[in-house]
Amino acid sequence: MTTADSPGRHRRRIVVLLAVAATVLVTDIITKAVVVATLSDRAPVRLLGGLLKLRVTRNPGAAFSIGGPSVTAVFALIAVGVIVFILRTSRRIQSLAWAITLGLLLGGATGNLTDRLLRAPGPFRGYVVDWIQVPHWPVFNVADSCIVCGGVLAVFLAVRGVRIDGTVADQQRGAGSRQPDGQDGSGGVGGTAGGVGGAAGGHGSDGDGSDGTAGSDGAGPDGDGWRGRPAGPGDHPGGDAA
Repeated sequence: MTTADSPGRHRRRIVVLLAVAATVLVTDIITKAVVVATLSDRAPVRLLGGLLKLRVTRNPGAAFSIGGPSVTAVFALIAVGVIVFILRTSRRIQSLAWAITLGLLLGGATGNLTDRLLRAPGPFRGYVVDWIQVPHWPVFNVADSCIVCGGVLAVFLAVRGVRIDGTVADQQRGAGSRQPDGQDGSGGVGGTAGGVGGAAGGHGSDGDGSDGTAGSDGAGPDGDGWRGRPAGPGDHPGGDAA
């Protein structure tokens, strides 16, 4: 990725993030409105032989009915903090996978926060509407499921070393041990001081960055640092014929 491409790619990733978040938010709001209008004060609707049930519950706690009325405002403030964090992080996003991940988290957090703000009993104390139930699992909604999916994706990307800016940690570490042909260890991209990067890169450079057949300590095949002729008695400083 070049510097010129970076702003354009960043804008596209922001569009993806906001599109995913908006889709989650709209879907969550519509489904909650529909189930409240049609399933309130009714027995649960059984689907797929009872594997899936649709029922309306109002949750004062966190996702999947965690917590209770005493911490409703706390969860609302946490949701605000999560939204602010995602928006701040998105300023340097370049990765498509992270754009989708953060979009799921942003949409889910905003969906449940909307209930906290607009539903009874009051702002920051409103109960979240949950309506999806599967066996051995608390009742949840679309926002909850997107938060969980986003969290799983975030862990997966972190384990794989994929960063917000689109780089991969393993590739970036590997780039430090390679350098372009024809460059010495000190001048090559990712080279290390003293020409070690040049020697490790396997491009036929010696330890001080000059081309030739010398070893990593600058010594040639004859062991005295000279190429092309054997060492004589007088070649070494301080040496004598005796």
